[in-house]
Amino acid sequence: MAVIVQAAGLGKQVLSGGQPLTILHEVGFTVRSGESLAIVGASGSGKSTLLGLLAGLDLPSSGSVWLDGADLFALDEDGRARKRRELAGFVFQSFQLLPALTALENVMLPLELQGCRDARARASATLKQVGLSARAHHLPKHLSGGEQQRVALARAFVTRPKILFADEPTGNLDADTGAQVIDLLFEFNSAQHTTLILVTHDEALARRCTRQLRLAAGRVV
Repeated sequence: MAVIVQAAGLGKQVLSGGQPLTILHEVGFTVRSGESLAIVGASGSGKSTLLGLLAGLDLPSSGSVWLDGADLFALDEDGRARKRRELAGFVFQSFQLLPALTALENVMLPLELQGCRDARARASATLKQVGLSARAHHLPKHLSGGEQQRVALARAFVTRPKILFADEPTGNLDADTGAQVIDLLFEFNSAQHTTLILVTHDEALARRCTRQLRLAAGRVV
């Protein structure tokens, strides 16, 4: 399988109280197409920072990331945004649904941004896959946390992304609801042969992935 994500010498430093603070130090690894990688480690180890850099949502202090052969930080902000639209889907702990849009409209949004002519039909079909056809016209505030995360999953997978980035996807859910969401995540992942990169503190979830990358104090251990 071809390498789809590569990080080399990735570092991130910020100023804290006027002093430099290193969040990530010389992180490097590759992920092959179709793999699932769990990024694990204690709170403050740099997991979410690393995920943000891999997706081009943040800029590194040093190092490089290649997504599907493209040097992410050789692109400007618009170029990185285009690359994300072409390649990636996202699932966040806090769902990140647009509150003024219905469940269906939230799922349609990435398709519409791509200029898809059958966005409504595709979004409806994907909502059906996550068991939410009956809730399609509800606003997020009228959905439970588990339902909102299922909408977020549908939105992430509706474009059939090559890469899915997930940041603590069950962090705001109870154990039973979280387990249902994770089952859906891996069902989609298997059906679409997506490359999955997720941050989690849940060791059971991490073990379901092909590989684990463990961070401690910003270093790969």
